[in-house]
Amino acid sequence: MSEIPTKPQAAALAAVPAGGGARPSVVQLVFKEKGALYAAYIPIFTDGGIFVPTTRDYKLGEDIYLLMMLPEDPQRYPVAGKIAWITPANASAGRTQGVGVRFPGDEKTRLIKLKIEEMLGTSISSAKATQTI
Repeated sequence: MSEIPTKPQAAALAAVPAGGGARPSVVQLVFKEKGALYAAYIPIFTDGGIFVPTTRDYKLGEDIYLLMMLPEDPQRYPVAGKIAWITPANASAGRTQGVGVRFPGDEKTRLIKLKIEEMLGTSISSAKATQTI
């Protein structure tokens, strides 16, 4: 019997245009369970990435600022990522509408990627369905 991981909770905190251009939207992403983190993590991106369920329209390459909370960890991790793919509404295989965010290649985010991969352990290579590729 396959257990369906629960979805992370995402809430858009701000998407306010500034001056001559739009500021990146800020999204708080809370993972309460490892299953939800597994379903959202994107290990195929070199620097890691995460799926964000959202109905907001984004464009590929658009900046997005995440404030992530991981299971059993009270710390909020800031990530300034870029939209790397878009799952539209009514996507095949019942996939949730949202965006894939590619992590930047900086040292701080590399440590977040390592923390996520350590937390997920061998489940990263599991055949269980995810919201990602």
